[in-house]
Amino acid sequence: MTQGDEGFGLYIHWPFCLSKCPYCDFNSHVAERIDQPQWREALLTELAHYAARTKHKTLTSIFFGGGTPSLMDPDTTAALIEAARRHWPTVNDLEITLEANPGTVDAERFAAIRAAGVNRLSMGVQSLRETDLKFLGRRHDVNEARQAWRTAAKIFPRVSFDLIYARPGQTLEGWRTELGEALREVADHNIAHLSLYQLTMEPGTAMFDAHARGEFILPTDDAGADFFELTQELCEAAGYPAYEISNHARDDAACRHNLTYWRGGDYVGVGPGAHGRITENGKVGAARQTMIATRQIKAPALWLKRVAGEGQGTQEEDALSPETRAQELVMVGLRLAEGLDKARFTRLTGLDLGRLVDAEAVAALEKDGYLADNPAALKATPKGRVALNALLRELLV
Repeated sequence: MTQGDEGFGLYIHWPFCLSKCPYCDFNSHVAERIDQPQWREALLTELAHYAARTKHKTLTSIFFGGGTPSLMDPDTTAALIEAARRHWPTVNDLEITLEANPGTVDAERFAAIRAAGVNRLSMGVQSLRETDLKFLGRRHDVNEARQAWRTAAKIFPRVSFDLIYARPGQTLEGWRTELGEALREVADHNIAHLSLYQLTMEPGTAMFDAHARGEFILPTDDAGADFFELTQELCEAAGYPAYEISNHARDDAACRHNLTYWRGGDYVGVGPGAHGRITENGKVGAARQTMIATRQIKAPALWLKRVAGEGQGTQEEDALSPETRAQELVMVGLRLAEGLDKARFTRLTGLDLGRLVDAEAVAALEKDGYLADNPAALKATPKGRVALNALLRELLV
């Protein structure tokens, strides 16, 4: 397999938080005490295991996710970055992202994280309204959030922060005002990336159960579409166009690690509950490439025990069929403004796109303004990205 512009990423999962947000369905846990040296050794061990299986790759990005990775000892962060550089050749401008919550960092800790090698910080702000921060279970207040991203912008070359919209009781005009405040802030402090998500109810979360009990009401689907369209309009006008359904960037500030996911590249997943997609060394150059989906044990204690005994904590490994792999690429590729690159699709799957999508559906959806099809790429238009799930149901054979 030739590694193209989809890149090759390393995802490292830190599973611990100070508290569990009610809307969060990620693999995050609250722990009174964390044995930082033990976790450092375990993460390094599993990293070495997967590095040995992917030596043919050139690393283009590292992403520390969670949980709250800003709670990780910066010495652990530095050791993992150093190990990654030792295990793989890397591009000169290796992107290294770490997620942080405003309430878990200060200027001194930011400086330590930067010194560890992190060059991109992603902050979970979620709202600029105090009542909604409380509803979302966030530990920080609005002033702490503002101070955190202003400080981060002075220390890190690249900074992003997240907001959640379509919250209970939120109006379009209220969101227009709030997002306008955020856009002025990012422009004033040279922050070039925003992630803007619609609030969704995920099964297994406290918020899902509360919603099912009727404790609050969400905006309707039609109202959610209105929020989405307003978000696109305001960000585009401010110079932060959407490069993916929920992500907006100025200039060349798109998150390269996430582009690896959406373009169908390989990535290693290390840590409890982490997912990966890898093409192993021995399969390079084969007539038909096999993508292996990996998933690590979710429970931190069980993951630690498995790594200590076997050098890795893998729960499952599944070889994806070419058709399953191809369907994944269609679903993630159409999230991007650039669309699904047809040449890349064929290179990664060995299949022609016409085998996966209904030609009549493509023609009809293009006529109705939901798709744009050309010899190079199949794209969902802004109108189409609003209704992407329905689009995919029509498209996939």
